Amino acid sequence: MQFEWIILIVAGFLEPCWVYTLEKSDNLRNAKWALATAAILIVDLYMLSVAMIPIGAGTAYAVWVGIGAIVTLLMGIALYGESASMKRIFFILLIVSGIVGLNLTAGGA
Repeated sequence: MQFEWIILIVAGFLEPCWVYTLEKSDNLRNAKWALATAAILIVDLYMLSVAMIPIGAGTAYAVWVGIGAIVTLLMGIALYGESASMKRIFFILLIVSGIVGLNLTAGGA
């Protein structure tokens, strides 16, 4: 796997981290959590921008959002007791297959 894809995958996993700290910040009223949110968000967006150069903005953004959505959804199931119905799992797998497809076709392959 090329380095830019590793950066993009890490950035995708960082997205739910800043979403989690944003929730903990109580609408940015808790300074500690607000600073954590800002720091993670800055690093996350920087990594996304680095990955966009060789991969392309459309593909990189789609993969970043997809990974973030999947991990955030799984965190909701694990941490907050959200539904883990077969329909939700099916649609998560559709997102995963889209990410794999974008990876395989990136660069005009």
